[in-house]
Amino acid sequence: MPVEARRFSFVEVDKSLGVASSLPYLPLTLSYQDASLSVSGLLDTGSTVNVLPYDIGRQLGAVWDRQTTSVRLTGNLARFEARSLIVSATVAEFERVRLAFAWTRADNVPLILGQVNFFLEFDVCFFRSQKVFEIKPKES
Repeated sequence: MPVEARRFSFVEVDKSLGVASSLPYLPLTLSYQDASLSVSGLLDTGSTVNVLPYDIGRQLGAVWDRQTTSVRLTGNLARFEARSLIVSATVAEFERVRLAFAWTRADNVPLILGQVNFFLEFDVCFFRSQKVFEIKPKES
């Protein structure tokens, strides 16, 4: 039986700007070892990688010094050190997937869901004029 797409609304991040500040934030649950955390991630088709802010990684119980694979970030995050961290993620009622993150030392960034590997696990369709987007797991 095919999995149906799930629709989500864009989120206004600045009430004073109204609809102009609406962005596609996706609620999801991240799990690492024995910890789980409900978060929202910004869907960013222009981001090559998923980016995890430092504090979220710590809340999940990850230890910076135990993550030995460095990741080079670009753009406005290029000045921050980042390391690879693999976590499980659950979106809505879909099956859990493994997501690879560039866990950055920066905290002043959103959790970013990018091409590697969020958009490899999920098909996403944006309906910007309607302020909604749809998510569907990739076909097996």
